[in-house]
Amino acid sequence: MSYRPVPLPRIEGAAFQGTHVPLIERYLDRLPFEAGDKLVSLQEGSTPLLRAPVLSDMVGATVRLKLEGANPTGSFKDRGMTCAVTAAVRDGAKAVICASTGNTAASAAAYAARAGITCAVIVPEGKIAQGKMAQTLMHGARVISLRGNFDQALALVRELTATNPIVLVNSINEYRIEGQKTAAFEIHEALDGGLEALCIPVGNGGNITSYWRGFREMGAAPRMLGFQAAGAAPLVEGHPIEHPETVASAIRIGNPVRWEDAMAAATDSRGAIRVVTDEEILEAYRLLAYREGMFCEPASAASVAGLLKYGAEGAEQIVCVLTGRGLKDPETAIANNDGRMITADVEIGAIEEAVLGDP
Repeated sequence: MSYRPVPLPRIEGAAFQGTHVPLIERYLDRLPFEAGDKLVSLQEGSTPLLRAPVLSDMVGATVRLKLEGANPTGSFKDRGMTCAVTAAVRDGAKAVICASTGNTAASAAAYAARAGITCAVIVPEGKIAQGKMAQTLMHGARVISLRGNFDQALALVRELTATNPIVLVNSINEYRIEGQKTAAFEIHEALDGGLEALCIPVGNGGNITSYWRGFREMGAAPRMLGFQAAGAAPLVEGHPIEHPETVASAIRIGNPVRWEDAMAAATDSRGAIRVVTDEEILEAYRLLAYREGMFCEPASAASVAGLLKYGAEGAEQIVCVLTGRGLKDPETAIANNDGRMITADVEIGAIEEAVLGDP
């Protein structure tokens, strides 16, 4: 019997059928690269845009989830990192460095490994989730565990790169912003320009800045609704937080490097940056996993927590950005299992009770 290929159905949010074009190549005309540049790519981007029926019913609007955890290292950081490392290699760099709460470190390490250059990362001691630390180490990065917080780590990295031939790949790097804006392109294309509001976690401010830049380049202006954790909400409080604390480690940042850009994105879009508590984040985290089948890291759930807390504000087409996969932070998942792990004896009655009894 001869094989005849079956045409692939159109899937909402899927940019290509049967292939995956590297992000820079796909949007070359909108990114600061030339056709002859050698790309450092892991085939990032083109992530799913998934309908969320439970959330939609809860808020009375159509809610979709942008699954950035589907990127190669499990977070949205890969969009910017392919651009930052491609530019670094193009310009002759032999090493890159970043300060990180985890996701940037994992992404920088992976792309540096792909490029064959050195990567160093500075992380706050005891403040990085084990999944992210494992990735960073396995990709061969030099990891410096700092007895301080992220903001102190970033200050040191900026000082180091000012006097040494090392490329800084935190979101202060414009190539990071350029790469991350492509997520806005994908949403705009998938929804034919119909997006009315975007809900997004806010830590260092780079991602909300990137999305707004991308939407503006597409001639769109959805409301940008950013959410910070209550223990790490400098943009809401109006001043840096010296000792930021939150279960959402990816946004545990007290002095965002993109402060002014993030505030401008919210203001210019008629949106807002607001606060959600750790309890609200964890409630949304469990809701996404239990009801929508989406296991994200806690920081990602801040976008949904904010939507549930403050409502849709009249928007009918909403996207919540889930910035990273749940496996990034296994400790939080295990600690918040609601007693679903049951120990049983090797006996059929005990197993029946455990399987069929009240949860």
